[in-house]
Amino acid sequence: MRYAKTVVLKGGAELLVRNAVASDARVLRETTQRAHAETDFLLSYPDEQSADDEQEARSLEETERSGNEVELIAVIDGHIVGSAGVSAVRSQRKVAHRARFGISILKEYWGMGIGRALIEASIDCARQAGYTQLELEVVVDNERAVSLYRRAGFEEYGRNPRGYRSASAGYRELVYMRLEL
Repeated sequence: MRYAKTVVLKGGAELLVRNAVASDARVLRETTQRAHAETDFLLSYPDEQSADDEQEARSLEETERSGNEVELIAVIDGHIVGSAGVSAVRSQRKVAHRARFGISILKEYWGMGIGRALIEASIDCARQAGYTQLELEVVVDNERAVSLYRRAGFEEYGRNPRGYRSASAGYRELVYMRLEL
């Protein structure tokens, strides 16, 4: 699936949201690891990103050829500052209408509107892929993200009180949210 759109952010900066391609693999991995180190709200730790550059490049090539999955990157002044992905919950026909969504942004770029741009792009891609439901999980304490998802139209459909275990804060509640497309 192909996607590219330029958005003017708060403050006038230009953001390019586009497909991640194989040549982005190294920088995307580094950006992802950094984003995961900057906050405890993402669902993995930096050292759990096990793919090397070659594996990441192959994965991005496969995703780019996919008709129903996408990995997007947010680029400002030629630098990757965030990413988002849409992937099938499963391939079985009974759940083929459902997709998962995830997002990460480098902390120094929070509050600029990048999250909103990545969400809108992901929703566009999910619709193009034929999904009718987009789902996500978010740590309940991540109030900024919960608010952002609600403003984008996501609704809570459940919680898991011990769905997330932080090395520093222990068990935390996950909120399950979905958007009908």
